[in-house]
Parts: sequence; structure tokens; C-alpha cells
Amino acid sequence: MTAHSAPFPHDTEAHLAALRGARPTLWLNPDLSRERPDALAAGGKSISLADVQQARARFRRFAPLLARLFPELGATGGVIESDLVAAPALQRALDLPSAHGVLWLKQDHLLPVAGSIKARGGIHEVLEFAETLALEHGLITLESDYTALAGDAARALFSRYEVAVGSTGNLGLSIGVMASALGFRAAVHMSSDAKAWKKDRLRARGVEVVEHAGDYEEAVAAGRRQAEQDPFCYFVDDERSLSLLLGYSAAALHLGEQLRERGLAPDAAHPLFVYLPCGVGGAPAGIAFGLRQLYGPYVHCFFVEPTQSPCFVVQMMAAGEGNPSVYDYGLTNRTEADGLAVPRASELAAQVMRQQLAGVLTVEDDTLFRLLHLAATTENVRVEPSAAAGIAGPAMLTGTAAGRAYLARHGLDAVMHQAVHLAWTTGGLFVPEDEYQRFFARGAALAAA
Repeated sequence: MTAHSAPFPHDTEAHLAALRGARPTLWLNPDLSRERPDALAAGGKSISLADVQQARARFRRFAPLLARLFPELGATGGVIESDLVAAPALQRALDLPSAHGVLWLKQDHLLPVAGSIKARGGIHEVLEFAETLALEHGLITLESDYTALAGDAARALFSRYEVAVGSTGNLGLSIGVMASALGFRAAVHMSSDAKAWKKDRLRARGVEVVEHAGDYEEAVAAGRRQAEQDPFCYFVDDERSLSLLLGYSAAALHLGEQLRERGLAPDAAHPLFVYLPCGVGGAPAGIAFGLRQLYGPYVHCFFVEPTQSPCFVVQMMAAGEGNPSVYDYGLTNRTEADGLAVPRASELAAQVMRQQLAGVLTVEDDTLFRLLHLAATTENVRVEPSAAAGIAGPAMLTGTAAGRAYLARHGLDAVMHQAVHLAWTTGGLFVPEDEYQRFFARGAALAAA
């Protein structure tokens, strides 16, 4: 019996039929632990809150250099972060009553430099590689002023190396922009479904764009093979990278500070529900890992995937037995949410999430466009389709039988009026105006239908 057709203890045939039929569904993780994990196994290593803190410390060491390299970071001193904002108008438009909690948005669609959540992991891994080289060659110590890495000696060192990645777009932008700014040669292997404007933006930064006829998975494989043949090529592997995952995890620490400042720190009486758009899984898994390290059972993380590309729920249902693909379910992996168009999930991310993820919900493309339009007309929030996915979370959690069963099972019904629902908006800052207007018009037409 294959992994993807094996019986799952909590799943019904109706659920599997919905998945195969590309209909919206909510999968709940039967292995979710109620304990705060001290450490988790990941890629043959043990990771903990200390690793999350080390990732943030690396960002802080590089902050003065980032402020010098990117003028848009001058006001923050080189800190790459996003606002946490309440969304009352959007909440009313979603018919989410106050008895079910309050809606907030974590606005990673406005992250500077790369314009998406990928700025977190992608930039972290490039910085870690640069730091490793600079330390090995005696250009800095951990106590140094890292602005020295803008000097001739560092750029001469970095120029000997190429940094490569396979991407549908946003990760490629973060890797390409950061690597190029430091003086590395940069190459991004992109799949056929990547947006043309993202390719153009990379080329304008001097990044080599290598186009592949296949999907995301094939672009990553091609980039990996090429990098293996060149000892001076460093490949950022979105499917296997612990550095990427930990770069994303550092966001949890800043979010924790934002929640405390607003009097929203999670506890037993004030649950936090976080809805994260999911592609291969590294970004949402990193953030969820960091949040679970901070808040344990008081935070409930849900991933959101397109109905045609639900690779992470497919991987989670396999329960560690193989690495199935959405194609095994007869799905197309075609979606306007290009950053989420991934046929096979990261096994590393799934391993980290095995007992930490509350569940996965799937949404249709039409829903993404409706939510994109709704976010713009209610809160003036301008996102790309994939970034609107998390906004679908609260209604599916509170308005479906599966979601209500989850709340009852975890004893949350009595405290939902004090809950925080946080939709993580993941990209959109650099979407060209004509492209965004096409998205908006489609959403408007669907809203009017």
C-alpha cells in the first residue's frame, strides 16, 4: 500500500475525496503535541529556542552593514521587520464575530529589500554563508563592526563564489538581491510558472536567471545538480536547508515583542491562531517552530495551501513514510499563487512540524482573489494572491465542523472571545501596478458575482 493511499486514523474518505477533487478542506494533525518542546530533531541535528535566538543575533550583527547596503533600511538601522496591525474592517467583512476573537495582520508583504516573507530565510542564509567565509579568512570576528564586509577585501573574497537557488520567485528575489549586494555572483533557477516581473527584477540587479521548462521541483533539482559540479557555488536548498528555516524562525521573537506591546501575549485564556501560506514549507515551518518554542500549546499554527498544490498536507498525512507529490493525487499543481505552486513538500519542514502543526487548510484560487480584493477595499492592504491565503483561516476554523471539533478538543470554546487570529501576509510589495490591477479586477468580478 502506498503512503498516499494509506488509511489515516482521523481522516474520512470524504476528506480524501475533497483533497483529490481539489475542494477546500481542513486537515487536523492527529500527532499535535500539547507540550512546549525543549528541542526538536531536524535534519540530523537538534534545534531549540537557542538556535532561534542565534539566528536573530546574526541579523543584529549584520544590521549596520544592511543599513549601508540598502538605503530603505536606514530608518530601522538595518532591521528587516514588518508591522503587526489590527484589521477590524476586514474582520467585519469576513463576518468574523467578536465572540470568535479579533483579527490581526502580520504584514510581511511590506518587508523591505525583498518584499516578501522570503526576506527572512533567504537573507539569513546568505548572511550566514558570508559570515562563515569572512570568519574563516580572518576578515572579521563575531565582535567586529560588520560594515567592514562592504570593503574591497570582503568583496574580492565574495566575488570568487556564486550563490545559487531554485525558486518560483520570492525566494529567488531575496537570495539574488542579498547575494548581489554583498558582491557574490548570483544565479536563480526559476520554473516556468514564475512571474516575468520577478525575473526582470532579478536581472536588473545583475542576477543570472536560469529558466526551466518544468515546475518548481525540477528547477530546484537542476540548480542543485549544477552547484554540485562547482566547488565555488553555494546552493541554497529550499527543500533541505536548516539555515533558511531558522532564519524564518527569528520572526517569532519580534512578533512576541509586538504581541506583548499590544497586550496580546498568548496564554491559556488568550489563545493565538496563526495562519501561514505554505509552499514547500520552510518559511511557515520556521515561524511555527519559533512560535511553539515561545508559547507551546497556547499558539495554534495552521498552514494554508492552494487546492491544486497541497503538498504539505500530503506530506503530513504520509506520516514520514516517503515523500509523496500532489501529482499522486491527480492534482495539477497549477495555481495563480505562484509562490505556493510546489508539488512536493520539504521533508525537513515536515519533520519539524510533525508534532507542532495544528493543521492545514486548502483554498481555491477564486477565494484567494476574493480575499485579495477584500483586503484592499477594507484595510488598503495590497498583497499578491498567495499572500491572501492566511485570511481564509479564521472562517474555516470557526465555521466548519472540523474546525469546531478542533476547538472543542482543545477546550478553547470558552475563551474564543479573547482569541487572536493572525493572518500572515507574505508578499506583494514589488508586484507591478498593471499586474496588481489584474489581480484586483479578478477579485472584484468574483465579489460581484
